[in-house]
Amino acid sequence: MKKTVLAFSRITAPMVERLQQDFNVIVPNPKLGDIAAQFNDALPEAHGLIGVGRKLGRAQLENAAKLEVVSSVSVGYDNYDLAYFNERGLALTNTPDVLTESTADLGFALIMSAARRTAELDAWTKAGQWQATVGPAQFGSDVFGKTLGIVGLGNIGAAIARRGRFGFNMPVIYAGNSRKEALEQELGARHVSLEQLLAEADFVCLVVPLSAQTKHLIGAEQLRQMKRSAFLINISRGPVVDEAALVEALQNGVIRGAGLDVYEKEPLTESPLFALSNAVTLPHVGSATAETREAMANRAIDNLRAALLGERPRDLVNPQVWK
Repeated sequence: MKKTVLAFSRITAPMVERLQQDFNVIVPNPKLGDIAAQFNDALPEAHGLIGVGRKLGRAQLENAAKLEVVSSVSVGYDNYDLAYFNERGLALTNTPDVLTESTADLGFALIMSAARRTAELDAWTKAGQWQATVGPAQFGSDVFGKTLGIVGLGNIGAAIARRGRFGFNMPVIYAGNSRKEALEQELGARHVSLEQLLAEADFVCLVVPLSAQTKHLIGAEQLRQMKRSAFLINISRGPVVDEAALVEALQNGVIRGAGLDVYEKEPLTESPLFALSNAVTLPHVGSATAETREAMANRAIDNLRAALLGERPRDLVNPQVWK
């Protein structure tokens, strides 16, 4: 008898077709009523879950008696109560590596957009404001040769650093819990304290996972340590930054600008950030390219399929539960 897979977010028709080769597949449909109710009704029969964006822990999964694995179509896994998963012996998988380059592209796009004010000046031009040769009021900031500070020099952070170092001749400094000596040699990067990075960097790029230690890692005090000409770029998780403090810093010229793809509350439908010309606000699109999302979906399916067929998944977040 086939095992049952339940999607906890919308998945594409090709994903459904792949899964149906081995499993019964349930995809809640908004046309059939409340999505959450459909999910909860199907949960007791599910052996595997696949999707992204839903918080899952004890309260949400207490009725999932048959559950064996949750396959997240993401790299980050802060939405999942890992302690509870380990307690129950539930496998959790994610999709690392496949989105590294596209997310790094987006991170560097935010650096460029914030520095050269591309979104702001695009709107200004379309509004008919370009009446004469531009002057200092429309000037941006150089990127080439400026100091790039990476907070969290993992795969994505390193990919951004390569773009800056080799494409824009940017000196690279980084802060993190551990030295990355191979990357230091490759990039000529220096390992510094967070305080020193904030003081030296022209662009402070956040690429750390969300944890108790990184929540509000950047607040009012840290923003004051940055150069007034510096830019904050956040492509990690929204709560890594104290958003209210950032808004105040941008309003008061404590820093020059910000490029943001993530927020404390998502989706972001209203925010003081929207009124700030020195904030570039994107809707959490770090991995949102057709090619990368397809690769992530296939990786998630591979992980789910392996776990439910008794094979060790490639991307097991909690290997201690695998027997």
